[in-house]
Amino acid sequence: MAFVTEWFWFFLLLPIAALGGWVIGRRGGERHSDSQVSRLSTTYFRGLNYLLNEQPDKAIELFLHIAELDKDTFETQVALGHLFRRRGEVDRAIRLHQGLVQRTDLTDQQKVQALLALGEDYMRSGLLDRAETVFTDLARIDQRAPQALKHLIGIYQAERDWPKAIENATRFEAATGEPMGRLIGQFECELADRLRSAGDTRAAREAVARAYAADSTSVRAGMLEGRLELEGGNDVAAIRAFERAARHDTDYLPELLPPLLEAYARVGDRPGARAFLTEMSEHYRGVAPVLALTRLVEADEGVASARTYLAQQLKDRPSVRGEAALIDLTLADGVDPTATLRELRHITDQLLVRNPSYRCNRCGFGARSHHWHCPSCKEWGSIKPLLNYAVV
Repeated sequence: MAFVTEWFWFFLLLPIAALGGWVIGRRGGERHSDSQVSRLSTTYFRGLNYLLNEQPDKAIELFLHIAELDKDTFETQVALGHLFRRRGEVDRAIRLHQGLVQRTDLTDQQKVQALLALGEDYMRSGLLDRAETVFTDLARIDQRAPQALKHLIGIYQAERDWPKAIENATRFEAATGEPMGRLIGQFECELADRLRSAGDTRAAREAVARAYAADSTSVRAGMLEGRLELEGGNDVAAIRAFERAARHDTDYLPELLPPLLEAYARVGDRPGARAFLTEMSEHYRGVAPVLALTRLVEADEGVASARTYLAQQLKDRPSVRGEAALIDLTLADGVDPTATLRELRHITDQLLVRNPSYRCNRCGFGARSHHWHCPSCKEWGSIKPLLNYAVV
């Protein structure tokens, strides 16, 4: 890791040194004597030498010295401030960037760059109110500074000020053309959650509608709409909302099923619930819809039918939760467990084949066989046997 860090500093500072040397060389005839240009150029080469010899601290000191000698090296000073911030010397970065902001000889573009750097310093130091002021002023005077809007979105998100986060995300989309609908949809859902908890159902519904307008496939908006309908006693509307959300993204089915089945039970539409669960079982490879449908089969057709259905389904989608349910049904049915034990052994074998026996403790990569060199993160010696894996 030390080697990687040193090369990170090298690649960060090398462009600074090259740019600074070019600036000095270009401006030397205009603003410096030959001896001064030669002295500064020599200092840059010394700094590069320190970088090549993996001595970044000494290189930084030299570049800082150059920045102090030649106050016109704007790019060098901005970059040094960024470097101080990365190293945790935020106060030093703030002082440097504050000095740049106060200069009267900067171009408009340089002023924007200095203000952005100062606002990022304030964010890093936790001074969110100062950062907000800087970025707000910057976004107001220069609509071409979308980075300021992006930082404002981050600040208001941290402060959970959802109306302002939505406002600035909308402005960012207008300024850059980058779609922000999914993020705005999440912010509207956060606002709807807050309003729902406060008992303002009408405003919560309006926020959900805005979330749909921003992101028409928002699963979260569908879940919120379903809960609002359930709380309002509109079970049929709740069913529509939950089912629409499930079809948008079946991965959320385990979260959606409990309130959806509650709504189905309240309207007494068991055939509708079974039809939906059968549909979901064809599209969702997890065991959640199968277990829910097993319970309905048991209620309608008895324990034996439910056990037969579940055992058949688990052959294609082995699951520990499914095994537990199958054991319970077998015990409840009071039949000879021999056939069930054979089925459980088959399911267990499938689970063992699918699950990794080794995992990288650095990146989480899972493998069935051991690797000394992780194929994912390229770390050596990081892949180890899992605790539940044993060779007999």
